[in-house]
Amino acid sequence: MADISWFTLHGLIVVLAVLAYVVQSRTDHVRRQPAAAIAWMLFIVFVPYLALPAFWMFGTRKRPRPQASQTPPASRVKAQAPWAVGTLLALGQPAPQPYTHLSIHQNGQVARESLLALIGRAQQSIDLCTFILRRDALGEQVLAALSAKARAGVRVRLLIDGLGSLMARPPDLNRLRQAGGVVTLFVSPLTSPLPGRTNLRNHRKLVLIDAGTADARLWCGGRNLGAEYFEGASGLPPWVDLSFELGGPVVAQTADLFERDWALAVGERGLAAPVAAIPERPAILPTEASAQVVASGPDQSADTLHALLVSAAYRAQHRLVLSTPYFVPDPSLLMALCLASQRGVQIDLLIPERSNHRLSDWARGRALRALAHAGGRVWLTPGMCHAKLVVVDDTLALAGSANLDGRSLFLNYEVMLAFHTADAAQRFTAWFDATRRDAKRFEAHEPGWLRDVGEGLILWLGFQL
Repeated sequence: MADISWFTLHGLIVVLAVLAYVVQSRTDHVRRQPAAAIAWMLFIVFVPYLALPAFWMFGTRKRPRPQASQTPPASRVKAQAPWAVGTLLALGQPAPQPYTHLSIHQNGQVARESLLALIGRAQQSIDLCTFILRRDALGEQVLAALSAKARAGVRVRLLIDGLGSLMARPPDLNRLRQAGGVVTLFVSPLTSPLPGRTNLRNHRKLVLIDAGTADARLWCGGRNLGAEYFEGASGLPPWVDLSFELGGPVVAQTADLFERDWALAVGERGLAAPVAAIPERPAILPTEASAQVVASGPDQSADTLHALLVSAAYRAQHRLVLSTPYFVPDPSLLMALCLASQRGVQIDLLIPERSNHRLSDWARGRALRALAHAGGRVWLTPGMCHAKLVVVDDTLALAGSANLDGRSLFLNYEVMLAFHTADAAQRFTAWFDATRRDAKRFEAHEPGWLRDVGEGLILWLGFQL
């Protein structure tokens, strides 16, 4: 009788947990990938006592997007605008704007010199957003440069992700505070201002100086602020990574994005005012040097970057270049890439032979084999490659912070810049081709049953991690 009572109680708890999941999902208008929805449901059915608290902590990945926007309506774009421009405008991204003085850093030394020189040139403001600021020689050097500018009267704001600050202990940030700078953590894992969203991370990496002025500059890419992302440390070789610097009107778009992230981090519920008003100008066709910010994450109503990548795979005509440290695409993106390869598009994917995340290396196996069987070329770098890059034919280049995995495409706050000129596409492609010279070709082999089961379990258990 006691057993029956226990099963009855357990069944009631399961029903209530499932009901709570459905009601909250409907109330919050949450859209999930089918695999994630099924995984949550199975987790709740089999382990409701753990699953329901986990869902309340981690289950919501979108937040209401601010109603005010600096984005010109898509109707203002001329009908002959390229597909990428129209797609991004339809997804709520700002219109392309001119950029100047694009500098693609060829190695970590150049990237470090560019970063420090940029900080040194700041006259009015420095806004820095990073996932990791490491307590090492590079981190100390950056912190010292920021502190010196703060003491000189420059407004310095440093935004570090809450989890990133736990993963890699930062330098003593009190030095920057004492110099007059402001330091804020973005969504601490323990005290998130967003109920149900403690699993969301700000993975954006950008440095802005003198935002709102004619001399505004942007430093952006995939590098965290640690020695391994630049010139290496303790006798270890540096990681291969990609960053760039530019100026021009497009910088105002990243300044507006930083303001929104800063407002959320400090607990402001309203829309933060931009550093300076973004000029009300029509969307330009990419006949001049133009680019636009592609923001992806919980602050966007759509899965912006994922939608653009799927569209790019179907639109590509000749070649699709991709670089990422972690390749775990969802089924729709993987199918689009495989179909592109099968219809004759040359797919080149650059990944590390062994990344710094072993679970990711296990999880990527099925996708790599599928792409290779479809005719795609997968290149394995001998060391860690942390660069994030996508180039479509000679018409579009995407560079920034996003990896090609579910964490980046569906959960993280990410930022990429979309370059719409052949010159930029060719320059980024040249960087890619130079980087893959030392890489070896991946050969697909059918896995043993143990690895096949292991890959499946990791893919299933890691759907929200």
